[in-house]
Amino acid sequence: DSRILSSCPDIKWHFIGHLQKSNVNKLIAVPNLFMLETVDSVKLADRVNSSWQKKGSSQKLKVMVQVNTSGEDSKHGLPPGDTTAAVEHVINKCPSLEFVGLMTIGSIGHDLSKGPNPDFQVLLSLRQEVCDKLNLPVDKVELSMGMSTDFQHAIEVGSTNVRIGSTIFGERDYSNKAPAGSGGQTEAMTVQGH
Repeated sequence: DSRILSSCPDIKWHFIGHLQKSNVNKLIAVPNLFMLETVDSVKLADRVNSSWQKKGSSQKLKVMVQVNTSGEDSKHGLPPGDTTAAVEHVINKCPSLEFVGLMTIGSIGHDLSKGPNPDFQVLLSLRQEVCDKLNLPVDKVELSMGMSTDFQHAIEVGSTNVRIGSTIFGERDYSNKAPAGSGGQTEAMTVQGH
């Protein structure tokens, strides 16, 4: 929306949602795109890198690698065992991208009386593994985990980015869903702390 850009020229957009390779160029064309939090394959990383290079930006596009820590079929992301290789690929083979962290969407409704959310614990362990194997400082690898229902717990266990769109804007209205095949994308508000 041009009104947002004229009112907030320094706004920085984070894209969160499953990104089909066929929609990469549309996303890269978004003014003030700052970060893509859902790189879920090496092929997608390559496509995003190529498109960002063609755009000719002087800045690298910040990216997070999305991991499916819950193993749920309904969630996107790499299997945890593929995480280090994907991060290494982004760092070494995608010169227009800057790896900044890992992202997960944990299973909804975890009962905290049974202990910390295991999906968050998996992402914490993966960050340590990635940092150890690739010689990265842990404090330079962000964690995007936690949404409106569990953001406080996510912050307590180490999240640096939480997705709290429905807390700020209210629940989504799905009554006007885009028709099947229209390429509609998931959107969310991200709050980032440093």
